[in-house]
Amino acid sequence: MPAFRQVGEKQLPNPVLCMAWSPKRDLIALANTTGELLLHRLANFQRVWSLPPNEYTGKEITAIAWRPDGKILAFSVGDTKQVVLCDVEKAEILHLFPVQHPISCMHWMEVIEESSTLSSFYNSEDESKLFLPKLPTLPKSYSTTSKIFSEEKSDEIMNLLGEVRLNILVLGGGAGFVELYAYGMYKIATLNGVPGTCRSLSLSSDLKSLSVITEVRSVDNNPEICYLQLDTGLLSDCLPEVTRMARKFTHISTLLQYLRLSLTCMCEAWEDILMQMDLRLTKFVQEKNTSTQVQDEFLELLLWGQSSPELQALLMNQLTVKGLKKLGQSIESSYSSIQKLVISHLQSGSEALLYHLSEVKGMSLWKQKFQPLGLDSAAIEDAITAVGSFSLKANELLQVIDKSMKNFKAFFRWLYVAMLRMCEEHVPPELNKMTQKDIAFVADFLSEHFSENEELFDRKGKYFNVERVGQYLKDEDEDLVSPPNTKGNQWLRFLQESSHLKESPLLFPSYPQKSLHFVKRMMEGVIESCLQKPAEVIGKSVKQAVFLSLYTVPESSENTPRLFELPSLWNDKKTNMHYVVFCMPEVSPSKLYLLRKGTDPYRQIPNSLMSIDLSAVLSHHLENEDDGNARVRCLDARFYDDEILTVVLDVPEEYRGRVLAQLPLGSALSCETEFNWDPSLRLDQQSDAIPCQGLVLGNQLRDLENMKAQFVAVNGIRKVACVLSANLRHVRVFEMDVEDEEDEEGESQNASADQDGLETTGEGEQEAEDEAEEHGGEVYQKTEDHLESEEALELS
Repeated sequence: MPAFRQVGEKQLPNPVLCMAWSPKRDLIALANTTGELLLHRLANFQRVWSLPPNEYTGKEITAIAWRPDGKILAFSVGDTKQVVLCDVEKAEILHLFPVQHPISCMHWMEVIEESSTLSSFYNSEDESKLFLPKLPTLPKSYSTTSKIFSEEKSDEIMNLLGEVRLNILVLGGGAGFVELYAYGMYKIATLNGVPGTCRSLSLSSDLKSLSVITEVRSVDNNPEICYLQLDTGLLSDCLPEVTRMARKFTHISTLLQYLRLSLTCMCEAWEDILMQMDLRLTKFVQEKNTSTQVQDEFLELLLWGQSSPELQALLMNQLTVKGLKKLGQSIESSYSSIQKLVISHLQSGSEALLYHLSEVKGMSLWKQKFQPLGLDSAAIEDAITAVGSFSLKANELLQVIDKSMKNFKAFFRWLYVAMLRMCEEHVPPELNKMTQKDIAFVADFLSEHFSENEELFDRKGKYFNVERVGQYLKDEDEDLVSPPNTKGNQWLRFLQESSHLKESPLLFPSYPQKSLHFVKRMMEGVIESCLQKPAEVIGKSVKQAVFLSLYTVPESSENTPRLFELPSLWNDKKTNMHYVVFCMPEVSPSKLYLLRKGTDPYRQIPNSLMSIDLSAVLSHHLENEDDGNARVRCLDARFYDDEILTVVLDVPEEYRGRVLAQLPLGSALSCETEFNWDPSLRLDQQSDAIPCQGLVLGNQLRDLENMKAQFVAVNGIRKVACVLSANLRHVRVFEMDVEDEEDEEGESQNASADQDGLETTGEGEQEAEDEAEEHGGEVYQKTEDHLESEEALELS
């Protein structure tokens, strides 16, 4: 009876480059060569959703990692040098950020250490909810940036914070690039001095050290695989402070994202139709034959009820009564929407930003605790000032909107009546009455907004700027075309006359000449500068504690996807150990090597290196038990849990072929022979002296018939494994702690034979995949709903 139960098998249309199991659910994420991200369920390898590539995020996925709670999936994109955070339940992109180098590997870990200080912080973390109102959801009527974000994203964005317990996303790339992001969003460390290109990363759960596998070029330009252990003791020693600081800065990062989306909604609420009055008046100036000013033309119409033929043609033929009515309705609707967004979203988000930044400032003043982490109270004060300026600019926009709505309402009411009289139509009695005050109001509006501006024409291609709101929403560095008139402002005059208040740090600068977008970008820059300082300080504190040169990369693996290649890293949280498992096929193809290092880089670990002879392990399972010369090769090895290693073995065809096996490491870890490492030599140059251990395999293996298996991904918590073929298209998924039923064995073999045929031709499944793509929307919706309901049951 075969060990492990096969529960699914699939021939995929595109080669797989990355695969990773969810830490909490029976779901596996795959990324293929087309840049598509796929989520499949364990049962029958059913596809739950797919996220196609796009030009904005990129098309070359290089690594994937799950957040420890299984709700967020991170993936890196090489061609655009970005890291993207995706919501697992809805397949929606929630956040992305740029990086300096393409990412080659990533690891998302969670801190498990408990302390009274941390427990009190976990319990008090939500105090902000007592003082701040819940941020309103963005309206459905706006798509909130067409390229990435879909409707109603604000709730999801705020949920990016996840659990209070600290988790860190570790990124590695070329040129020694390594960065750490708290909660997957806030950069808490930029590491320097890591040689070569990172191939694998593992940050210990106690935050004492970071294990890194790198590929470096030797003196003779051959690629070498090296193991580094970096001392991250500052993170461990200041864990409560790091958690509190990172949590606050992650709050700030999510609030900045919320404000960006709110401003995008405002830009979408402002329509191009609002520019029609400016453009048509400009065209009127260019085409009219008289030297009369446009302002005078409208004033004559206001005072005498008569207009020139040119103005009448403009109003009746180009603007029209119907068009004027539509324009008035558009302006009122647009301005009302923008006004609501400013009040409910921008102001609420700014208040929350000020609250969290003020708390961070308080933390920075506790220098004994937070100064070692690089918190700078002066930089935080600058950030608070920048947020205050943004709030002032949002308030200024509200005043402009309010004034514009009153002006346009009076102007359009008068002009609508005038145009009705021109075409000799009936004027409703309620519109026919116009007081002297109304006439003075319209006259002031005409004199202020309808004067021709040659400088404006040179800059914007129009003579007029009747519409004053849109200029605040332009993402430009230029000054406002029509800044607010502050001549009669008594408060500003009082400030200018007061030598004490003029330069007071207690007052936020207002930047009256700049747009809201400009002040927002300035605020983001100041806050970004404030956030970067701790990352630099923590990064400089990280020192290299261990450097071991392992072996040269064999030429046969040059074209193998690096993400699947050994070495593989593991962190044993119970014993605080780093494990490294690797092969040296050029030296000993039948041996698997295991390196152990304490998470405390200065703790001595006895018998830290050993090897396992795979041929001896499998000798009892070969058809001819006396033949000990069968060359068993390890193709891939991943830690199933702290004591079991899942391996894909290549046994010669005359014996068994490809095999999936579970290796218990208990006896190997009790090795008593010490290896004396010569640091002047690579490990493969002294491999004969490495102690070799034997293992008892038992029944924990299964032949992978009709499949050229090559790689494996496992999850010991969920007790599942996914095997991938050498051509990166054929996958099988297994439940590892369950044996196949005898009646299921025949079905499995038949399915394997069918899949072997598909692997040869690939056409039938390709057509099925294409058909599924065409009709998949409804299926995906069902699976998504099923996923949400199922996960709700799991979590309850």
